[in-house]
Amino acid sequence: MLQVWALDGIREITPGDDLVGVILDASVDPLQDGDIVVVTSKIVSKAEGRIIQADDREDAITRETVRLVASRTSPTGHVTRIVENPLGIVSAAAGVDASNTPEGTVLLLPVDPDASARRLAEGLRAVARVGVIITDTLGRAWREGQTDHAIGAAGIHVFEDLRGTTDAEGRPLVVTLPCVADEIAAATDLVKGKASRRPVAIVRGRGDLVGDLDLPGARSIVRDPARDMFRQGADEAYSDGFAAGRAARD
Repeated sequence: MLQVWALDGIREITPGDDLVGVILDASVDPLQDGDIVVVTSKIVSKAEGRIIQADDREDAITRETVRLVASRTSPTGHVTRIVENPLGIVSAAAGVDASNTPEGTVLLLPVDPDASARRLAEGLRAVARVGVIITDTLGRAWREGQTDHAIGAAGIHVFEDLRGTTDAEGRPLVVTLPCVADEIAAATDLVKGKASRRPVAIVRGRGDLVGDLDLPGARSIVRDPARDMFRQGADEAYSDGFAAGRAARD
């Protein structure tokens, strides 16, 4: 049976806080071997001091941008930028967050979420052999709304490789590779919520996914650019292609 619940009583996190101790103190039901601890990136960033002064969030987004994928201006003049950030993640605003932070500041994503997850897992494994996932909220191409995704992971198989097995009718599965880390991240968002100050959740019942700390982390989920069929927004691709065509003609 799969169980998912959020931890209550987690206080506001400040730079330098010991998240391992915070999580253990809030765990009324003691952690067990095979549990998966899912933590929002916001509190990891706060504990790691990733808060910066930025009166203009757009400047912070620019600094965190490696590559512009697409940009749109709304009828009201608001500009939305979809960019690739230093982690290789493509998202709106490079993951720069201005919510639930002091006035005049913004929150950046952890420098290395996989390393952050590994440190948490190492600390928590003093109590139980758990896996750790760090999440952030991302939009999805072709679909409205957002959902939580795994941006850091340690001690857990981020994929469940079904290739080479068969379906219920006995047909071979050739490309089936569920990203279980993202599925778990989304499931825990149902119990954590966005404004309830419950940034940590526990998943129990998928101990088969928990493994060694040297398993590939969430960085392995980011698709290699050579296999990325959607490197640009439609308007940007059209504009570049049009410009290249005119240049070739001239």
